[in-house]
Amino acid sequence: MKRLGEKTRRKVTLYTKPGCHLCEEAKDEIEGSDSREFDLVEINIAGDLDLYERYKNDIPVVLIDGTEAFRHRLTAKEFLQALKQNR
Repeated sequence: MKRLGEKTRRKVTLYTKPGCHLCEEAKDEIEGSDSREFDLVEINIAGDLDLYERYKNDIPVVLIDGTEAFRHRLTAKEFLQALKQNR
């Protein structure tokens, strides 16, 4: 149960696949954002045929609380702005 004044942690999903340098850059930016208000979940699209077909040419894809926020590139500043939106 959420306590009064307690912030809700955001769920950030990063769709990635092995050998994707843009994915590594996106993860570095997310982790370098200095925000601790989110939990990062990485999903390897190579392990899911549906996700692979949907995102194979568009990774990395970043979702915040299930809503797509970024494709291909992001900066730590852009990520922090997106986290603050729709709270």
